[in-house]
Amino acid sequence: MSVTWHLRHALLTGLRKKENVLPDIDGREETKSDLIRAILSGSYPYLVSEEGTGKTRLARSVARLLPPVPAIKGCPYHDDPKWDRTLLCERCKEVSDPVATFGFELIPGEKRFSRIQGNEYTNEAKLLGLKDIQAIACGASPTDPKAFIGTGIFRANRGILMIDELPAIRTKVQVLLHPLLEEKKAVLEEYNWERSVDLLMIATGNPVGFSHVNDIPRPLADRLELIYMDLPEEAVEKEIMLKERSLLKGDGFTPNDLLSTASKDPYVDPALCERNTVVPWWLIEVLNKTVRYTRECPNLEKKSSIRGGGRAFEHTISSCEMEGRRVATLKDVFFGLRLALRGRIGLTPNFLDFDNPQNTIRKTDRVVEDMLRDVLGEVSQEILANVTLNREAFVKELVSLRAEGTADGSNLNLRRFAESQKVVGRMRDSWSRKIPGAYCSEFEKQLFDGSEEVEASAAAEYERSAIDFIASGLAAKGVLREEALLKDLFVPRKANL
Repeated sequence: MSVTWHLRHALLTGLRKKENVLPDIDGREETKSDLIRAILSGSYPYLVSEEGTGKTRLARSVARLLPPVPAIKGCPYHDDPKWDRTLLCERCKEVSDPVATFGFELIPGEKRFSRIQGNEYTNEAKLLGLKDIQAIACGASPTDPKAFIGTGIFRANRGILMIDELPAIRTKVQVLLHPLLEEKKAVLEEYNWERSVDLLMIATGNPVGFSHVNDIPRPLADRLELIYMDLPEEAVEKEIMLKERSLLKGDGFTPNDLLSTASKDPYVDPALCERNTVVPWWLIEVLNKTVRYTRECPNLEKKSSIRGGGRAFEHTISSCEMEGRRVATLKDVFFGLRLALRGRIGLTPNFLDFDNPQNTIRKTDRVVEDMLRDVLGEVSQEILANVTLNREAFVKELVSLRAEGTADGSNLNLRRFAESQKVVGRMRDSWSRKIPGAYCSEFEKQLFDGSEEVEASAAAEYERSAIDFIASGLAAKGVLREEALLKDLFVPRKANL
């Protein structure tokens, strides 16, 4: 059965059960609907968006819909053991009984995925294949199909072929895709050889106007269904950032995995490796909003992708870990944002210093700090607007609290400060409306709820983070004079480019 029918069956089965058939991508419902519509019609989707919106992930999620299929073991083109010999690759048809010689295996859907990264160097060899120098050295003719090693298209046989950044490929190379989309054939003119391939091609690209964008030939564009993929809404982007937080999740290691293994690594303490730092909801709001502000800032030509938010979140946790604390602060957020956004945003040309690249980096950091200052004022004012309090008394309390409190909050005593208790109480009570509980650990929930089971040091850090956040917000808004506060209070500066 062809890939198209496998995908149709998987999609229609899930849709009839009211399931989310593309769960790897949050939000972007219109994009996902168009993609499903195109696949059900047997068409070839072309996902267009700015960088970092999740195009590659969406394409990979389609491959996961495919069921396992039997294949001759070791065949790079996933030849089916039941195929007629005429359909087999040169390696498999060379023996009388490929299954007896090589065996067979089941190839899961996610392994039936081949990605070709488009750029100005993508050529026929990357799309189709190249000569096997070793085979030729052993006596094979250069025009013998046995001397050919298939690449991208052939390795996608019976699966998904993703052409990442199609417009980045030179137009004359893109033409090689015509027979693939029209006849499901790969044509090797040098060998006078055509081979049928069964695959779904999903192409991605940036909108017209981006650098390294070549024209897509009209006959090729006519065979593609253009689907625009926008960035997610603010709430969805925050959810993505929370859901994907995990230390080095791509390396297959977690402290719990290590604890459960029979043999322990004598050089690693799993308890120390475990990432148990807490980022309060108000800091998560600031992280998310600041990343989104990069897409509106007139001084930036290059905007941050979704990935920037996730990296900033991870770097915030790392900054807190470096200080040996359990609860993150606004200063940790600043360090996290600065590191994550420095290479993901770009100033407009009039602010670039071509003679001094370091100065350009400094300016970029100042822009990030300036945006953080604006977001800080916005979020802190939103918190205070929902609390009935004596503002004058509260400001005096803040100065007193910061004057007597240590940096880790260990001697912070809110019981003597009625107005401050109201604000911190409001911030504590709001967490369930700001962070989905599914993305919080039990320790975080207990800390947010003010449970007595949480150790006093962590609870004190949490309250200190809240007090410092509001104090910084009022200082940024000019309500508090920074000289009236302790010098260790972090207040983002305005940019002066």
